[in-house]
Amino acid sequence: MSIKEARLDFRLDPEVKARIERAAKLTSESVSSFVVQAAATAADDILAREDVTFMPAEQFDALMAALDTVDSAPALARLSQRDRRYVRK
Repeated sequence: MSIKEARLDFRLDPEVKARIERAAKLTSESVSSFVVQAAATAADDILAREDVTFMPAEQFDALMAALDTVDSAPALARLSQRDRRYVRK
């Protein structure tokens, strides 16, 4: 069991507090535990969406096809011909 040291303090409307207390009671959790769990779940959902990009299948297929298409990239070719500023040893 880990020691919980971090705290969050916030103000809320009395109606919201009452709803949270009622929901916590219905789930047989303390208000603190209920709020922490709900906030952690919401945070996990948001963070999971940050790491994933959703797009239609057709768009994904076009992206993958574009990655397989050879591109001469003239600007990149020019840059590769320049003298290097740093030389690895």
